[in-house]
Amino acid sequence: MQFKICLSLLIMMLASPTASFAAPLKTDISKSVVSAVFKQMSVPVEARFMKFSAMIDFDSTKPESGKANVIIEIPSFDLGDPDYNREVQKKEWFDGAGFPKASFISSKIKPGAAGKLDVSGKLTIKGKTMDISFPMITKKEGALLVFEGSMPIKRLFFGIGDGEWKDTSVVADEVIIKFRVFAGQ
Repeated sequence: MQFKICLSLLIMMLASPTASFAAPLKTDISKSVVSAVFKQMSVPVEARFMKFSAMIDFDSTKPESGKANVIIEIPSFDLGDPDYNREVQKKEWFDGAGFPKASFISSKIKPGAAGKLDVSGKLTIKGKTMDISFPMITKKEGALLVFEGSMPIKRLFFGIGDGEWKDTSVVADEVIIKFRVFAGQ
């Protein structure tokens, strides 16, 4: 009898549109997007990372217990042109052969202003790690949770654009990493 009640409660919770997820969640990479936006000669350019993985442990009723670990495959960076893609994999830029992965590992998630979450963690690119914080929203779309946000970084801190490319008049120092990740049970 008790088992039937527990099973009924579980089914009702999962069917509820406001149900929180008990994690870990499975990421739907086919719907998810991670991109970088930067200015080249004052013109905004957006490029996507075509391969990445995200391990998300999240319960919307207890966001402070959430965790995220995102791994980006640097050689998958796509500017939309094969010549540009080869160029940014060189040592002066991403050094995709020497540093094929970038990562973000969360250390804290807490409720923030206007229904957003404040996320803190460590971002590692090209062997250099920086503490970073940014706002993120979560919302439900169908059976999935969507985690969406953006984080500004300085490319020169990570050594992206060495030598003559340190000149920020051609490629700006500020880069915005944008993400929209879908995940669910």
